[in-house]
Amino acid sequence: MTEAKTSLKRTLIGKVVSDKRAKTVTVLVERRVKHALYGKIVAKSSKYHAHDETGTFNLGDVIEITESRPISKTKNWVATRLVTKASVI
Repeated sequence: MTEAKTSLKRTLIGKVVSDKRAKTVTVLVERRVKHALYGKIVAKSSKYHAHDETGTFNLGDVIEITESRPISKTKNWVATRLVTKASVI
């Protein structure tokens, strides 16, 4: 009996805000949380550097990133898949 092994690595979905560096994209991940005291829904965001080996992801793309081993000083996420392509205005 073989069971599918679930990954323990975290995955996040965010927007590519920079693709200027070689093999790296900067991804902005936004989340909505309830304020502890006032109860208002507040948007919080974090930027992550993700490894993009082939350079396939461009500015404005919505992508999924997965946690990995440290690749450099600031980079410990890997860009795994494209969720939505950036629309041309």
